[in-house]
Amino acid sequence: MVSCGVSKRGSSTVSYENAESGAMIQDGVASWYGPKFHGKTTANGERYNMNGLTAAHKTLPFNTIVRVENISNGRTVDVRINDRGPFVGNRIIDLSRRAAEEVDMIGSGTANVRIFLLKDGDRKVSAANTSNPPTFTVQIASFDGRSEAERHASGISGARVETGVVNKKTVYRVFYGVYKSEEAAKNAHRQLQRNGHNGFVKQIEN
Repeated sequence: MVSCGVSKRGSSTVSYENAESGAMIQDGVASWYGPKFHGKTTANGERYNMNGLTAAHKTLPFNTIVRVENISNGRTVDVRINDRGPFVGNRIIDLSRRAAEEVDMIGSGTANVRIFLLKDGDRKVSAANTSNPPTFTVQIASFDGRSEAERHASGISGARVETGVVNKKTVYRVFYGVYKSEEAAKNAHRQLQRNGHNGFVKQIEN
C-alpha cells in the first residue's frame, strides 16, 4: 500500500488542537506482535486478531484510525488502535502481524515510522493523549449506584469514586492511586489484595 494524499508536516511537533485528518502526530520506532498474543483479550476488550489491521499504542484513544509509514521504504498501512503498548524502550506503536507485513517489517522486527491521524476514535486526538506518558491506577470495584460505590470506597483509605459510561449506562467505579508505571500499580494491587481487596491494574486514559 502506497501513501497517498497524506499531508506530511515535517515534524512530530504539531498542533493537536482540532488536529486535521492527515496530520503527522508522532514519529519513532514501531514493532509488531503476533501468534503469542493471537486470540487474547486486548485492552479495549476485543480479541486480538494478528490477521487484522490493528495496533497497540500507549495513549491514543481506542478506535483512532492512523496511517503508519515505514520511513525506510515508503510503504504505509492504515490501522485501528484497539490495544495498549508497546512498553519496551522507545517504541511508539505495536502493529498486528498483518499490518507489519503491509509495511515490510516482519523480518527486521522494528522500523522507523511516522504516524498520521486519519480519524478520531472514542475521543479526539490531543497533545495529552499523543505525547504524554501513560499513567496507571487500580480499579477495585464498579457499581450501578453512586451511594454503593462511595460506601465501598469509604472503607479503603486513598480510594476514590469516578463516573463512567459502559454501553450507554452510567457506572460508578472505585479506583485506588495514580502511578507512573504499570509495575508500581501492580505493587499497589498486590498490597490491596493482601488487605482483602480485589481489583485489577488499569491504564488511565489521558
